[in-house]
Amino acid sequence: MIKYALKCTEGHGFESWFQSANAFESLRKAGHVSCPACGATRVEKALMAPKLAPKLAQDSAPRRPPPAAKATLEDPDVATALKRIKAEVEANSDYVGDRFASEARAMHLDEAPPRAIHGEAKPEEAKALVDDGVPIMPLPFRPTRKTN
Repeated sequence: MIKYALKCTEGHGFESWFQSANAFESLRKAGHVSCPACGATRVEKALMAPKLAPKLAQDSAPRRPPPAAKATLEDPDVATALKRIKAEVEANSDYVGDRFASEARAMHLDEAPPRAIHGEAKPEEAKALVDDGVPIMPLPFRPTRKTN
């Protein structure tokens, strides 16, 4: 079996496995290899980096990188970065509170003018937005509640 990185004439990249190089060529020429994104059958091999195993000395054991230190919220650098992100979000978007899901959906459906918003959504509301293709992102902090 051989794995190829492929690219269609529309520029979509994808990977696929074939029994052999000859099998790929015969399937491609017959129009049986198609892009999963657009269905184009004009497909070519794309540039691909080979997977090489590291060369090990005979008398040494495989070396593994040391485990990375995990950042925590108590880390001063992390806390400072979160404060900066929070300030940026709150300064450049409107707080809509628990109306977040309905506001985001209305903008996605072009029923409301687009703008940057932040607020709260119940887990099932957030999942429904994601399932419907509404671009949302959880924030790593609780918003400062604003009152009128």
